[in-house]
Amino acid sequence: MAPEILLATFYVLILAAFLGYQVISRVPSLLHTPLMSATNAISGISLVGSLVTAGAHQTLVSAILGLCAVICSTTNVVSGFILTDRMLKMFKRRVAPPSKEEK
Repeated sequence: MAPEILLATFYVLILAAFLGYQVISRVPSLLHTPLMSATNAISGISLVGSLVTAGAHQTLVSAILGLCAVICSTTNVVSGFILTDRMLKMFKRRVAPPSKEEK
């Protein structure tokens, strides 16, 4: 791979990480649950892409990087669903135990 292409790819990665951080940090806390569900969907798409990359076996490096991407994407999807479930449990009403007078 040419050094110019590698440098441009690295530049896009750094720019995407910075932009993603800026966008996520400015989301109001009221929108975090809908945002998490959208993020889980995007993570599922990236999981499919990483599976395709890992399964292509074009080179050993692409297979190893694809495997790392599968592991990271899977971790992101699972932890996203766990966090969303935990956040949704905060909004459920708790059933109060019956008092002594009601027995």
